[in-house]
Amino acid sequence: MRSVVIHAAGDLRIEDQDLPTMGPSQVVVRIQAGGICGSDLHYFNHGGFGTVRLREPMILGHEVAGIVTEVAADVTRVKPGDRVGVNPSRPCRHCRFCLKGMPNQCLNMRFYGSAMPMPHIQGAFRDFLVCDASQCEIALRALPTELALAEPLAVVLHALGQAGSLLGQTVLVTGCGPIGALVVAAARFHGAAEIIVTDIVDAPLAVARKLGATRAVNTATNPDGLAEYRHDKGQIGVMIECSGNDRALRAGLDVVEPGGTIVQLGLGGDMSVPQNMVVSKEVKVVGSFRFHDEYALAVRLIDEGRMDLTPLLTGSFDVADAQHAFEAANDRRTAMKVQLLFS
Repeated sequence: MRSVVIHAAGDLRIEDQDLPTMGPSQVVVRIQAGGICGSDLHYFNHGGFGTVRLREPMILGHEVAGIVTEVAADVTRVKPGDRVGVNPSRPCRHCRFCLKGMPNQCLNMRFYGSAMPMPHIQGAFRDFLVCDASQCEIALRALPTELALAEPLAVVLHALGQAGSLLGQTVLVTGCGPIGALVVAAARFHGAAEIIVTDIVDAPLAVARKLGATRAVNTATNPDGLAEYRHDKGQIGVMIECSGNDRALRAGLDVVEPGGTIVQLGLGGDMSVPQNMVVSKEVKVVGSFRFHDEYALAVRLIDEGRMDLTPLLTGSFDVADAQHAFEAANDRRTAMKVQLLFS
């Protein structure tokens, strides 16, 4: 089977590999679509991120969907022919965080396409994937290209759970990459009254508008575009920070109202936070990391057509052309979510 393997920064190869043996409670999924994520791009561009470095070749990918082709004798959850999204989150269910109901913080997490442990955890960009039946969520109507968006949507649903109720809120989303754009769609679904988005590139702002943003501000060309939200100690009830940029967080603190909530979703380097402003405004600053149980809900929302996420899809490439797909995904002026097609 074909697999998309990263060897080092810029060294992406399509390799023929053997299909792993299927065990009890497992299934074989013929992958049809896979979305290129920011972490995949970090491996492609830099060979890793932060202290995480590639130390051996690794199959990339964790945003995938396909068709079940084979099931073990003890599997009743799915059957051959089922179209499924595959949850890449595989917590151990035995560590102290799993037992506390925090599987996204699992100490022994096996998340597809991760170079954190050694040997690396191989990813899902391959023609066929052997996985646990419990990872599969059945869809009756959604196309594989739509289902492959369930993983980033699950990330967003977890983040909005950290924010509390959005009903009637004025929400600020900083950074309109794929995650930020999905935050817009989910915030609209959750009843936000107004959704303001910021970015430094016009193209993602336009996509965010299509997904439900009521106002878009390019902070590169209009650095004072949020000024009107500063009066009376701030007008923003909830801020979802998706850029990982400390300037975005700092600007957000100026416009978040006393008692408001900031959810830090974007990953970046060290940030400097004006502590006195957090204290005096009694702002709640919370982090959000991965997801687990939200994946099933994400598949359901997509399958039932309750959120139209198609504006997010800006490119698709045959897996044989993976090099060009990754290069296209690097260009924020033209690309939001780029997918590989395996069929």
